[in-house]
Amino acid sequence: MAKEIDRIRARSAWATVRESPFITAVAVAPVVLALGVVWWLLGGFAAFVLLLIVASVVVVGGKLLK
Repeated sequence: MAKEIDRIRARSAWATVRESPFITAVAVAPVVLALGVVWWLLGGFAAFVLLLIVASVVVVGGKLLK
């Protein structure tokens, strides 16, 4: 049953992206802005490290919430 819910959520998210790319852009904009500011202040390597940290927190947080 849990796998079906994940599939339904994934399909719903994909449908939202296809129907309204603006919603996706609004959702992603703060992350892109933060990475841009870090890149500007500290350089590309620091922005890459921040991206890895944020991605790992999202993955681990998603697994912990299940």
